[in-house]
Amino acid sequence: MSTNTKIEINTELLRRLHRVHRQRTDLTGQIERGPRQIKAGEALVAKATAALESARQALKKATMASDEKQLQLKSREIRIEELEAKLNAASSNREFSALKEQIAADKQANSVLGDEILEALEQLEVLEANVKETTAELAKQETDQAARIKEIESNLVTLREDLQRVESELDSSEKEIPSEAIKDYRRMTEAKGEDALAPVDGDSCGGCFQTLTTQYIEWLRRSMLVRCPNCNAYLYFPEDRRVK
Repeated sequence: MSTNTKIEINTELLRRLHRVHRQRTDLTGQIERGPRQIKAGEALVAKATAALESARQALKKATMASDEKQLQLKSREIRIEELEAKLNAASSNREFSALKEQIAADKQANSVLGDEILEALEQLEVLEANVKETTAELAKQETDQAARIKEIESNLVTLREDLQRVESELDSSEKEIPSEAIKDYRRMTEAKGEDALAPVDGDSCGGCFQTLTTQYIEWLRRSMLVRCPNCNAYLYFPEDRRVK
């Protein structure tokens, strides 16, 4: 189809068609975003769930390590008591000295272990706080997701109603398109959507900014069906530039 088809068409109809196509594109985009927003929210909940599980595992591991150290400490303390009892019953200086050295070594080891236990207990406090924080974050994400789903589902009802109204208006408007042009129009709009139409901006195509010759402008003034020589969009004068 050439850009100068010598088919007359109402400029207001082209404006209306472009407006309705834009509305349909916008509504369709909003409807399609709904499930994506819900999915993004699910990812946030999953991330918070994983963070909480990781925090719980870290606390569990640290608790087990701390308990193990405390058992070691208690075991050594019992052994020291046993060695001290043997010390009083030592039968020779050699045995006495050996017991004294063992007791000193165990007390030194217990001193180090005691410091490690204190550090472990401090770390447990940090990990317990982290579990509380991640628990609260998960609760927040779950609450936000529930509210998000409710809002999106409510909006989708309105958006689908609006889309149905726009589709009805589009169907009605398309019936006014000259029969000679309808086949090409449907092919273009199916391929390009709202970009199948473009307003004239000064002396250029408002879609691709191709400068239009005076002949194209004259065709438009005569309400001819004109296509941009560059992007092939149907051209029309905007509302503030009425055809005289």
